[in-house]
Amino acid sequence: MTCSGTENTATHAWRPTPFILASILIHTGALLFALLTPTRWEWALAIVLLNHVAISAVSLWPRSRLLGANLVRLPAAATERGEVALTFDDGPDPEVTPQVLDILDRYQVRATFFCIGERATAHPEICRDIVARGHTIENHGQSHRHYAALYGIGGWKREVGNAQKTLERITGRRPQYFRALAGLRNPFLDPVLAQLGIRLASWTRRGYDTRCGNADTVLARLTRGLDAGDILLLHDGHCARSTKGVPVVVEVLPRLMAALTTRNLNPVPLGS
Repeated sequence: MTCSGTENTATHAWRPTPFILASILIHTGALLFALLTPTRWEWALAIVLLNHVAISAVSLWPRSRLLGANLVRLPAAATERGEVALTFDDGPDPEVTPQVLDILDRYQVRATFFCIGERATAHPEICRDIVARGHTIENHGQSHRHYAALYGIGGWKREVGNAQKTLERITGRRPQYFRALAGLRNPFLDPVLAQLGIRLASWTRRGYDTRCGNADTVLARLTRGLDAGDILLLHDGHCARSTKGVPVVVEVLPRLMAALTTRNLNPVPLGS
């Protein structure tokens, strides 16, 4: 079962958010103030700098919608049906991803995998297996560089656009969602997503399973306050290891499935 939604690959006009419009007005007003009162240019500079501090803070907030549309929860209809979404980032991984797929098969659950283009190129057979087992693959960038949030328009076009081409070539399906590395971005991303016709997706809750190898802690973070409509973030790539050397996601996932069953929540992939 999948949550409601239709694929939309058409580009659409980008419309700046009120926050972005306000930032544009602040820059314009500061420039005019500096030109009209050149002896007080420091005031104009201070205002611009404060605005940039605000932009930087918003860019570091993964669930923010101030820079553009951002899917942080499933649609209302999916929430009413008691659905949640399981999403996995940073794969495919030749060791971990097949284990995750086997666990999902065991529980007859479908999920969403945000794959990195370069990793997909290295392991196309795993991507095809993900799709063959009924899951969806979405865009997690082509190179997944830590400085991606500093990209301009051109950088985002390459990072997101190249991954779109890579993943569509391998799977035969064009991704409908993009997830930024750690959710970090800047005002230049939203216009690129509009041009490519895809949506930004973040999450409702995460287990920090790339940093923490304790399955109890990761599970508690994922299930604390868990409710219908939530989007859960886990990792099949770059995942932490338990003290026994087992990928923590492999230890957590069966216990998470049991927790969802107890709460009568139905896991689904994003969109359809």
